[in-house]
Amino acid sequence: MSLRTAGRCAGAFILLAFVSYGIGSALAGQLAGAALVVLNSVMVAAIGVLAFRALHRRQPGTAWTYLVARGAEAFLLTAGIVLLGPVGTGAADTAYQLAMLSLGLGSLPFCLALKRQRWLPGWLATWGFVGYALLATGATAELMGAEVGLVLAIPGGLFEIVFGLSLLARGFAPSTAVRPGAASGEAIAQGVQPTAR
Repeated sequence: MSLRTAGRCAGAFILLAFVSYGIGSALAGQLAGAALVVLNSVMVAAIGVLAFRALHRRQPGTAWTYLVARGAEAFLLTAGIVLLGPVGTGAADTAYQLAMLSLGLGSLPFCLALKRQRWLPGWLATWGFVGYALLATGATAELMGAEVGLVLAIPGGLFEIVFGLSLLARGFAPSTAVRPGAASGEAIAQGVQPTAR
């Protein structure tokens, strides 16, 4: 699978996961809602695998960190649905906040790697870094009893929509926002010959 294809698949999963979890959480306590959250978890894990395949030779530490973070997020979101019935909303909410903490912390080095690889423009990678830092901060605050997680999750949530659309359009490929020489050098490093003009 090429980097472009892997990136486009990851972008589709990011957007579909966003929708499936939103609808699934709105249907909490119903079988359809649980099924959508489980589907979201499968796509979350798949995003981690696709990003790992793209990054493990270039940024192995970041690739492993992001894979583990996405795997933990998928597990915790599923656990939250499982715990919702027998244990109640308290345990489910805790599992959700732990999942967001895992996503936020694991995505910080991932955003830096996206910037280093020039797979995102610098401003967008910085937006992602700040958004995920706020997400992790909000999740930590929620676990400590401060109800600020929803507000602090907004920048990261908006970033994921833009990021998903960007991946869907270009895959994991050098951003056109970088200087042409840098983009050509990155393409050659990936084994892709620049197109003659």
